[in-house]
Amino acid sequence: MINPKKTYTLDEYIEILRKRIWYIVIPFFVISAAAVAYAMYAPRLYKASTLVLVSPQSIPEDYVRATVTAGVEERLQSIAQEVLSRTRLEKIINELNLYPEERKKITLQEAVTLMQEDIKIELPTKKEESKGYFTITYIGKDPEIVTRVANNLSSQFIEENLKLRERQAESTTEFLSVELASAKKKLDEMETAIAGYKSRYMGELPEQRDSNIKILEQLQNQYQRTGENLRAAKDRRLFLQKQISDMQAGVSGTPGNEMGTPSSVLGGGASNMPFMKKGYQESEKEFLVRSLESLRTMYKESHPDVIAAEKRLADFEKNEAQKEVTDDFGIKKDPVYRELNSQVELTDIEIARLSREESAIAVQIEKYRGRIEKAPVREQEMASLLREYQSTKDSHERLLKKSQDAQQAENLEKRQKGERFKIIDTARVPEKPFSPDIPKILLIGIFSAIGGGLGLAFFREQLDRSFNDSPDVEITLGLKVLATIPRIENKAA
Repeated sequence: MINPKKTYTLDEYIEILRKRIWYIVIPFFVISAAAVAYAMYAPRLYKASTLVLVSPQSIPEDYVRATVTAGVEERLQSIAQEVLSRTRLEKIINELNLYPEERKKITLQEAVTLMQEDIKIELPTKKEESKGYFTITYIGKDPEIVTRVANNLSSQFIEENLKLRERQAESTTEFLSVELASAKKKLDEMETAIAGYKSRYMGELPEQRDSNIKILEQLQNQYQRTGENLRAAKDRRLFLQKQISDMQAGVSGTPGNEMGTPSSVLGGGASNMPFMKKGYQESEKEFLVRSLESLRTMYKESHPDVIAAEKRLADFEKNEAQKEVTDDFGIKKDPVYRELNSQVELTDIEIARLSREESAIAVQIEKYRGRIEKAPVREQEMASLLREYQSTKDSHERLLKKSQDAQQAENLEKRQKGERFKIIDTARVPEKPFSPDIPKILLIGIFSAIGGGLGLAFFREQLDRSFNDSPDVEITLGLKVLATIPRIENKAA
């Protein structure tokens, strides 16, 4: 085209169409013929679909809560990986003899890939998610075959969904059972530890502190009473012993005026002793002992007075021993003396008993005092054990509740009372092919033919460099056109 800026009139467009008519007609018929041929000879593909409803569990979730909580889309992805696996699809291909022509040229694995592409799982749109359903579609060349495959796949999806939910429920129950057994074992160990601790430190436990304090107070009161009784028994024994000594002294001769004076016993040297006082009376033996001790404080052992005093004391004791044999034989017949001796013996027994009792009470006091002192330490240790025990017990109770819920959920799945897939519309034999869409292909072919013809004519017109009018000459040659010869058309006479 020489003048791109040129504007055309309707007559000029008609003239171009008339001049380029074959550029329009030939592409039109070629494209139309190709569309018709494709519509006639293209392979017919049929589509069969199964509508599957996601039915909620029949038991209210307030009573039994399912352990499978994943969404439909997530579970479908897991189920599809199982159902559309190579092993299962190979089995379907061999049973129904699918893709016979393609299998002559490709391997079985490639046929499985083709089948996976022909299977469509369609979930509801976001606006329709609450409806709870999905469709399984299969596309193939044989309407009977595609129907059987679609129904087969939907059955496998339903069966695999039941197995998947049951496996998940069983896995949950098994896991919780193992955890529950471990928690129960730990709880038993904690109970054994607490029982052993209480047994090992019985009496020192915090809850026994008040009773220990009361027992300690009672023991202290008992210790005080026992001490008072012991002192009274000792005083009574001294009194009885004094009475016996007086009786024995009355038999052997009483000290006083009837006994020889100390000076007569000790000799002249005794008059110089500092402890001798007027009117002093005591037994002769006591006097000799005291005199000997006094002399020893003033003289050495080798002094004649000390030696003489020791000899007089030895002679006196020898005489006394001989005399006591005779005196005792007579005094022992006295009933008063026997009664006093009997009371002394009973008093000795009571003193021994009270002494043992006092010692035993003192040991018990120290024992309970030690328990009370150790109570704060045992309280801290016991609190630590009880905290760990309570934590273990709470964990065990939670696991027990979860295990019971999981067991109920497993029974729910085994009885098929949980959420399940249910076929609403089974796949039916399609009456007409899904592809190709002949009206659509023919319509597209017509528009493509018209557009192709007009496009080719326009392209040819753009390549035309001939002069069609005077402006084309003026633009190309730069000369002014003075006159033009009009088209001469021959008319019939």
